[in-house]
Amino acid sequence: MHFLEELAKTFPEDRLLIDKELLSPYESDGLTAFAVTPRAVLIPETQEEVVEIVRACVKHKVPFVSRGSGTSLSGAALPVETGIVIALNRLNRVIELDPERRIARVEPGVVNIDVTKAAQVHGLHFAPDPSSQIICTIGGNVAFNSGGAHCLKYGMTSNHVLGLKAVLATGEVVEFGNSSLEDTGPDYTGLFGGSEGMFGVALEIILRLLPKSETFHTILAGYNSLEKAGDAVSAIVASGILPGAIEIMDRLAIDAAEAAVDAGYPEEAKAVLIVELEGPQEQVESEKRELETIINASNPIEIQVAKDTTARLKIWKGRKSAFSAVGRLSPDFIVQDGVVPRKRLGEALRRIEQLGKKHGLRVANVFHAGDGNLHPLILYDGTIEGELERGENLAGEILEMCIEMGGSITGEHGVGMEKRSYMPKMFTNDDISFMKKTRTAFDPDGIANPGKMFPEGQAPALTLYGLHPLEKKGIISRE
Repeated sequence: MHFLEELAKTFPEDRLLIDKELLSPYESDGLTAFAVTPRAVLIPETQEEVVEIVRACVKHKVPFVSRGSGTSLSGAALPVETGIVIALNRLNRVIELDPERRIARVEPGVVNIDVTKAAQVHGLHFAPDPSSQIICTIGGNVAFNSGGAHCLKYGMTSNHVLGLKAVLATGEVVEFGNSSLEDTGPDYTGLFGGSEGMFGVALEIILRLLPKSETFHTILAGYNSLEKAGDAVSAIVASGILPGAIEIMDRLAIDAAEAAVDAGYPEEAKAVLIVELEGPQEQVESEKRELETIINASNPIEIQVAKDTTARLKIWKGRKSAFSAVGRLSPDFIVQDGVVPRKRLGEALRRIEQLGKKHGLRVANVFHAGDGNLHPLILYDGTIEGELERGENLAGEILEMCIEMGGSITGEHGVGMEKRSYMPKMFTNDDISFMKKTRTAFDPDGIANPGKMFPEGQAPALTLYGLHPLEKKGIISRE
């Protein structure tokens, strides 16, 4: 029986989409430079339906891509022309929330912030907080090992996933880990995290919840240069204080945030530094005195201290809106994601500024300063001939700079389609060969999210922004 005819027995027309108009929302993720129309989109409502879809794909050797809200910025949720998309948004149940054991068992389509909303009545929260947390899903967070502003203190998503149930690309349903912090044996849960959907589809995830901090102390300091803000970060880290978050935004990012949400950031500042302490009252009281001394010694031009929760949330609203708000400053922009050692942060920022001038493009910088995770936003106008190519070249040189400094080509956005060609610059052939063998152990037929991460595969090696936006639709074809 034909593949789609087989699935049509279970899925009605409104959950098995084949019309082009209905498929168009699934053609790309947040990296819209790549767009491919899939063969079909399946919208399961139960875990059993997901398993049925995957097993049908295995039987007919049909590629599949699982997808949540599509907020990925690396093209990792790009469909396959001959394959299907499994849209997981309706698997959105919080199956269990146990405040005594501080765990939540959720389905992959649960939105990140909704975990905290469900847990906060018990004085708990889910620590990973990506900027897209009001829409991104837990399944996607696991697939990319997402971080967020508070990952310096609390770690990435993988640090908060205790176990999971998944259907592998072989059709086998497995359970990795458990609800205990004391697991034994191979860490398959950790291996599944960050695999970008190339092992299979998560069906349930067991999340670790943390107590809400007793108190917060949030400071925003404005500086007349990015370098001074970077130096302040070095001084804070060297002091031994471990803030919940340390974030930096440059002038362009500040302008974007002000235009979007009127965050009230210093008008004359070339950069702002956001530092948030959190924890027991006594600890925060002690640390904030030391932090005040460090900040005052860093020669800021203005200091704002959040006096209450409203003021604190206003500061964070500006930071969390920065990515999307940059669209107010430029018709197009590239969101890059790389990591440099903290001690070379100032040097990295100076070089990004120099690279921007070299290519004649503005760069707005927003980054997790505490762990050296850069998010330079490269502004360009796709209607101006040559700007796409200059933007692409600048983005590539930033990644090469990260590798040269001993950092990484990605901190939390993943490799996906965007960074495949940089993998050999960071890893040896033996490294990549081992990664491929690991992937093959879970997906021997290569049908789970094919063409991603590795420099060669079913997708052709294309430059990221080599075509005019109007020419990008359908540029990728897979046999």
